[in-house]
Amino acid sequence: MNFEWFAIALGDFTWISLAFFLGFLAKQINLPPLIGFLATGFVLNYFGFAGGEMLQKLSDLGITLLLFAVGLKLKLKVLKRPQVWLTTALHITAVIVVFGTAIFGLALMKVPLFAGLDFKFSMMLAFALSFSSTVFVVKSLEEKGQMKSLHGRIAIGILVMQDLAAVVFLAASIGKLPTPWAILLFVLFPLRPLFHYFLKKAGHGELMILYGLVLALGGAELFELVGVKDDLGALIMGLLISSYPQSNEMAKSMMGFKDLFLVGFFLSIGMSGQLSLEVVLLGLLLVPFVFVKSAFFFMLMTRFKLRSRTSLLATLNLTNYSEFGLIVAAIGVANERIMVEWLIVIAIALSVSFVVAASLTTNEDKIYKKFRSVWMRFQSKERLPDDCLLDTFGATIAVFGMGRVGTGAYDKMRELHGENVVGIDFDSEQVKLHQTLGRKVIHGDPSDADFWEKVEEGHSIELVMLALPNLEASLHALTQLREISFDGRIAATARYPDEDERLHEAGVNAVFNIYTEAGTGFADHVTEKK
Repeated sequence: MNFEWFAIALGDFTWISLAFFLGFLAKQINLPPLIGFLATGFVLNYFGFAGGEMLQKLSDLGITLLLFAVGLKLKLKVLKRPQVWLTTALHITAVIVVFGTAIFGLALMKVPLFAGLDFKFSMMLAFALSFSSTVFVVKSLEEKGQMKSLHGRIAIGILVMQDLAAVVFLAASIGKLPTPWAILLFVLFPLRPLFHYFLKKAGHGELMILYGLVLALGGAELFELVGVKDDLGALIMGLLISSYPQSNEMAKSMMGFKDLFLVGFFLSIGMSGQLSLEVVLLGLLLVPFVFVKSAFFFMLMTRFKLRSRTSLLATLNLTNYSEFGLIVAAIGVANERIMVEWLIVIAIALSVSFVVAASLTTNEDKIYKKFRSVWMRFQSKERLPDDCLLDTFGATIAVFGMGRVGTGAYDKMRELHGENVVGIDFDSEQVKLHQTLGRKVIHGDPSDADFWEKVEEGHSIELVMLALPNLEASLHALTQLREISFDGRIAATARYPDEDERLHEAGVNAVFNIYTEAGTGFADHVTEKK
């Protein structure tokens, strides 16, 4: 039965409504909504629905804004770490050799769909499968408030290096080199003070969001104009203003827009071609190989002195295929080297790998704890400088999360209790800033299953104050406190009324609702000033 007339009649309302419904269902079973969005694409594809121009524009804009957001949170020195650039290089090489040989072997055996693949494209396909999805990983880390954790920064750094490799590959594969004018792009770096000036003057409202769109879209257009991949332009523009303090506020302000537009990207994956039993089976057959790729990641990271837990969490986030595989397949189809069915094969493998990765990252702490003895066998005895024993300075009060709320809490508690207060944050740059201002702040991640093992024995902490970025981060920290049978008092921040109940159920003694209590604090402040 042909349902195309029905899909056309409903227009954009169809995919918007179905995306919401399936995304909502995914969230209810503790999966990221993006899994529902992918399913929406496949469902609409089955019923003959064509995405149209609006969906494609949403998809393109979502990816552009995502890479801009990555740039806003990226620090160049992260890319300099051998745990990032050398891991990426060795990993790509290993996957190409192993996967490429396997694919070409299947081609020589005349396996359906593989038959006809030459050696060159077998290697190209293996290269594409070595990549992990920037879209998925960033979205996953953001939802859990782990973008600035060590494993989050390592994963993002690897993804950026992969993106740079992708730019080089695409330029070579299409035989199109950047124009001579591309050299002028280096002028953007001396212009950073000008970009910072406009960000400062834009304020905190809609002008800031609009300025972010100007930078992201303008950077993309500028790079494309000189023959360089447009998405790289968005990333570079984000990087240029990432050092300015207000860049974090811009990233948060634009998050809603980015997430909305990314819906189009996930839908477009599922709508990239017609399904068949053979194509579905082959796509599913590629999924187990994602664990081979992950094994390479874990082995390399631990060899570069990352702790087993850090390596595992970064690896679990990278346990997926990348949308870049679709681009490679599209190049092969355009050059008539492979059949169009390969687009659907990779789309299925990509989609299922997202489901696998979502399940793994949701249960990352359980996976680490259950097989801890196995992971520890690979851990190097030598530790990195940011992974040493933690000294809490004999403090009785610990404030986890030294953002604006946490800093305010720290300062107030120090005013009341003197030097018996210590701040803890997983952002090393933030830690250094606080230390220069005279605050006792140490680097640590409260959701880290090994965090309390790194704290010196005989610590005196009696009160833990959780001022973390979101509910999930607080719940992860509470899990670790339960694991060590912490018998002191626990306080936590919340943003919404429903979070209060969940935090109390998890063992919090006192919950401070930021928005509710802000009004009370404001009134008290005014009263005191009379």
